[in-house]
Amino acid sequence: MNEGDRIGHRLLRCAGLRFVMHHRTQKTWKATEPLALHHSWPLIDIGQRLDLGWVHSPKTTLPASPSLHEQQWFADRGIGTWAYDLRHDVLEWSPAVYDVMGFPRGVVACRPASLTLYREGSRAAMERLRAHAIRHRRGFTLDVELQPVGGAVRWMRLSAMPVCESDRVVALRGLKQDISHEYA
Repeated sequence: MNEGDRIGHRLLRCAGLRFVMHHRTQKTWKATEPLALHHSWPLIDIGQRLDLGWVHSPKTTLPASPSLHEQQWFADRGIGTWAYDLRHDVLEWSPAVYDVMGFPRGVVACRPASLTLYREGSRAAMERLRAHAIRHRRGFTLDVELQPVGGAVRWMRLSAMPVCESDRVVALRGLKQDISHEYA
């Protein structure tokens, strides 16, 4: 960076991202990275070994879904659990996810219908992170904006982690939580 650049701009770091800010106007122009990528793992899966793509052991069985007690613990805190089996195109939601997404409980959850609820920018970011998670066997957390059918716009924190067999992602699972109060 030359002298003029040092005077006219400064580099800010915020939550692991770099932003360019003009020193006179104090306006942030743009993030220098495409998305706010925050790789993380839901606490429910703490202790599982995922660094090389294994969950517990190289067996070909998926880890158990959260128990009803665990689902209730999450639901009491406004958090829902979800899982998507990539091999069979099956989406499962806990009752709390139905509430966050604005779907009537008991309706069969399907990915195409749920994608229509995401605002365009949020859906695009989520799809990019989902593809990255599957390709690189990595988890992510992203705040997304939803427009439920017949409901007000809301914000949801989406956490996802891959479930792997050998070195291949066979499912995604995670948590969804209404965080609209954080954006009010």
